[in-house]
Amino acid sequence: MFKVAILVWIVLGTTLAGIGVTIVVTVPQLYNQGMTWIPWLAIGGFVIAIPFSIMIAKQITASFKS
Repeated sequence: MFKVAILVWIVLGTTLAGIGVTIVVTVPQLYNQGMTWIPWLAIGGFVIAIPFSIMIAKQITASFKS
């Protein structure tokens, strides 16, 4: 399950980080402070993806065991 969780985490973390960066770039009020927000949102996206990737990996491995 750990290997599946790592693969899911890579994809999900990149997606969530990309969503955060896209929000900063498209919202004019946040664009001026982009150099501050972008690193924090990128790290936050990868951190938030950890529990979700574990949950998804459990569901994937459970579906193959039955």
